[in-house]
Amino acid sequence: MQTIWILSKREFRSFFDSLIAYIMLVLFLGISGFFTWLFGSDVFLVGQASLGAFFSIAYWTLFFFIPALTMRLLAEEIRSGTIELLLTRAITDRQVVLGKFLSTFMLIVVALVFTIPYVITIGSIGNLDLGAVISGYLGLLFMSAAYISIGLWASSITRNQIVAYLLSLFIGLFFHLLFGILATGFSGLPGQLFTSLSMREHFDSISRGVLDSGDLVYFLSLIVLGLFLSEVSLAKRNITE
Repeated sequence: MQTIWILSKREFRSFFDSLIAYIMLVLFLGISGFFTWLFGSDVFLVGQASLGAFFSIAYWTLFFFIPALTMRLLAEEIRSGTIELLLTRAITDRQVVLGKFLSTFMLIVVALVFTIPYVITIGSIGNLDLGAVISGYLGLLFMSAAYISIGLWASSITRNQIVAYLLSLFIGLFFHLLFGILATGFSGLPGQLFTSLSMREHFDSISRGVLDSGDLVYFLSLIVLGLFLSEVSLAKRNITE
């Protein structure tokens, strides 16, 4: 565990050393703040204290930002050859994958922490449902963790960061949007299957404050699957080389 933590701290610092973290934070806070306060929010128009607009826009902004964070994590290491150097230091494939995953997740947590002033400000306007707020943040964290694991796998199978970004977006688009659209076009078992695969379905369920075991299984399955495939990809690379 200590090795994973050391790797995650190293990678976390590298986000700020390369200015990626600053750019991501500024864009995320700027876009979410604009849509929360100036466009699409009913806080001032209706006088309703709600963070619904923020959670809706964060659902989409994180979808695009996370692949940009994960695309370099393994692809750049593979391209430059530093992954071989890293793996020769008595560090396992699993530790590398978990360290990269944790560092990116920590950055997402930092980004969401910077939105706490939204909660405080809107809470001062009216009676804010803190249960719904906590559930909304929990939904964003689960969603982010799932997409980080998908992005890691995409980054582990290519040397090209752009390819990793596009592949991560392509895979994520099915969970984020397409499965939900397909669910409306089918009935019976196929419709239920597409509904169960839809990220929006499970995200909305948690955001409403319903922490169902099915939602937890869904997100944990995606996270574990993505991390497992990333580890397998690195292991195969080590065998072939």
